Amino acid sequence: MTSTVIHSARLVTAGVETADAWVRFEGAQVAAIGTGDGWEPADRVVDATDAAGPGAVLTPGFLDLHGHGGAGHAYDDGPDDVRAARALHRAHGTTRAVVSLVTAPPPLLARRAAMVAELTRTDADILGSHLEGPFLAPARRGAHEAALLTPPTAHLLDAFLAAGDDTIVQVTLAPELPGGLDAVRRLVSAGVAVAVGHTEAGWDEASAAFDAGASLVTHAFNAMPGLGHRAPGPLGAALARDGVTIEAIADGVHVHPALIRVLMDAAPRRVALITDAMAAAGSGGGRYLLGALDVDVTDGVARLAGDGTIAGSTLTQDAALRTAVAAGVSLPVAVEALTGAPARAIARDDLGALAPGRLADAVLLDARLTVRGVWTAGANLDLTA
Repeated sequence: MTSTVIHSARLVTAGVETADAWVRFEGAQVAAIGTGDGWEPADRVVDATDAAGPGAVLTPGFLDLHGHGGAGHAYDDGPDDVRAARALHRAHGTTRAVVSLVTAPPPLLARRAAMVAELTRTDADILGSHLEGPFLAPARRGAHEAALLTPPTAHLLDAFLAAGDDTIVQVTLAPELPGGLDAVRRLVSAGVAVAVGHTEAGWDEASAAFDAGASLVTHAFNAMPGLGHRAPGPLGAALARDGVTIEAIADGVHVHPALIRVLMDAAPRRVALITDAMAAAGSGGGRYLLGALDVDVTDGVARLAGDGTIAGSTLTQDAALRTAVAAGVSLPVAVEALTGAPARAIARDDLGALAPGRLADAVLLDARLTVRGVWTAGANLDLTA
């Protein structure tokens, strides 16, 4: 079993920053943490200051609940594409991710869920799938093909759950659709986290969904009614519920950075910073496919060809961290939104913090919050490769 010590870092985990800290990995797990020079020799010793400069920051590995691809590859397209996109995001600190699948014909979507299920058995960084559709409100479909949207039925739910073989982690749905609340209850009973999103729901309908067991909101402010002082909408209903995690895309396009800070102040430890990244993340401008739809990427912004609807993002989670901190969010709070909050949202108590017994997923950043080192289950990623 290989041991690793990373020392002389600002350790930021579980909402707390500790100066001159060290962390010890034994194999795939965190064995101990401490401060100063109290660490014992290890097979591999990393001086964080030497590796990342003065002010080096060590955090848990980032966890992305919602992303569609990167490095020119879409998660929908197959195992090799998933792995290639994950390699891009892993280099930016995302040590584990839920693979989001866009709306597709039900038999095809079921096959894609089965594909992700197979990957979870061979690729430990893949936590399962997220079905973002087809149970979405047509008026709030965003970059999902309108003709493929449908209300949830017991038959479809059972088909997807069977194909996913207990690896569907999250389903986004509009609870106001016929059968919506029954679908929430059915999915929650199967161990799936249900997210209210791509929805026309108001306060009452969203509240009913949370009463039925929904526990997430898909990309806050986007593809839903706004937060009004007389009509709080689904986001208002989520803010009023302590157990609901709120996804947010901190790319400066989907949500103004100032509102990211407001959201985190309003829902402490309940905001999960996601990428919603599509294939163009890390790949530059041009035309891409998102599902069956053409997407044009200009100046880092992805929009549907023809109508200009925002179509995912080109974000990585380290960039989201920098955006949040630049907006005035404290570093410990911003890191928690990339680590502890998403881990809690999907009940992964082995992830999300650097603490004894947790998986040894970590990110080393310099003082400018640029990634300088990544460990997944104690294994170091070579960022120079």
